[in-house]
Amino acid sequence: MSVNRNRRYKPWLILPFILISLVWEGFSLADTGDKFSIRDQLYKKYEIELYGFIEGRQGWRLQNDPHEKDASISEMRLQLDLTRDADWGTVKLKGDIIGDQVEEDVYGEIREMNILFSPLDYMDLKVGRQTLTWGTGDLLFVNDLFPKDWESFFIGRDDEYLKAPSDAIKGSIFSDLLNIDLVYTPLFNGSQYIDGGRLSYWNPILGRTAGRDFIFDDQERDSIFQDSEYAARLSKNMAGLELAFYGYYGFWKTPEGLDVEEVKLFYPELSVYGASAREALLGGIGNFEIGYYDSREDRGGGDPLVRNSEIRMIAGFERELAPDLTGGFQYYLEWMQDYDTYKKTLPVGQVARDEFRHLLTLRLTKLVMNQNLRLSLFVYYSPSDQDGYIRPKVHYKITDQWAVEVGANIFAGENDHTFFGQFQDNTNAYAGVRWSF
Repeated sequence: MSVNRNRRYKPWLILPFILISLVWEGFSLADTGDKFSIRDQLYKKYEIELYGFIEGRQGWRLQNDPHEKDASISEMRLQLDLTRDADWGTVKLKGDIIGDQVEEDVYGEIREMNILFSPLDYMDLKVGRQTLTWGTGDLLFVNDLFPKDWESFFIGRDDEYLKAPSDAIKGSIFSDLLNIDLVYTPLFNGSQYIDGGRLSYWNPILGRTAGRDFIFDDQERDSIFQDSEYAARLSKNMAGLELAFYGYYGFWKTPEGLDVEEVKLFYPELSVYGASAREALLGGIGNFEIGYYDSREDRGGGDPLVRNSEIRMIAGFERELAPDLTGGFQYYLEWMQDYDTYKKTLPVGQVARDEFRHLLTLRLTKLVMNQNLRLSLFVYYSPSDQDGYIRPKVHYKITDQWAVEVGANIFAGENDHTFFGQFQDNTNAYAGVRWSF
């Protein structure tokens, strides 16, 4: 994880009109007198598969935060997911319309808009907006350098929204020797970081917690083909052992540099080289992942305003503990390189990070009532930072269409400047109702 928060995705404003027109067309089809549903009519006339949901979520802070509103989340969301399979490939469009009372705004987001086809028998190509992911971690990421939405994660949106979309071209080549995945992103897609607009955070300039009183802006990397990203994965399954090697060339996904003259954050150049392994172990599944983060604008560690290079690692194990009860454990490490140089160049009064940041996670999931009720708990604890983050959640599937969910995001820490400790005043509880179609 990273400490900062980033710019919000700028939605394509044409999306609401596309979605509304599709829904209107569905109702027009229904008015013909045919007894088919709107979904059936769309498939019958256009061969379009339609899915989606309408959801309401409400969340409240459990502690007083003088820098933010009392409501952590208060929104209505419509998602439409349309897919059309053709002889040559697949076209997909998935987007949301959100009415957000916290931001006092109504906006649209395109989650996916892409085409998938196979130019060769052993090759797939996906072009357009898509959600990308790889690696072995459970809510921890080493070699997954695709954008995340940390704001959504911390305020109680569905876990789907932790992964932010990329505007990219992905090619996959399959062979008996190994599989190759290549991703090219013409224009850098950063993660949604915590800037103070919705969640308070530790501000190193002020030396205190800040929020809406000091919203950190960033310098966008917006030069297409110049601010590009490249990612690659080579993978092979050898008798149940899943091996993979990764490479990334681009930028830190959150703005890990500070321009003191403009008082703006920026995205330094970054390369990452890593590997992972996953295999059945002791009645469960074990995984290991490692990556070297080459901070290309601060390779010597002498610039205190740019994040140093790091080695990151995950070791994890998951298995069924009892019928319908699974458990998982992970150890995560961030090892800062050139630490002595970092300490020497640190500005006076600035709180120093630790050379080693250790993090432990625990996941427990229990299914009851014919697996319609899911009880889950995810815990982060850092013995080095002496802080933690707890995510309890209850999800109940009432019918095939209706579901309710309640949960919480609980932060605690000894100090305000550590990763989870800075979010203590953002501790919140939330509830949601979803109707799927």
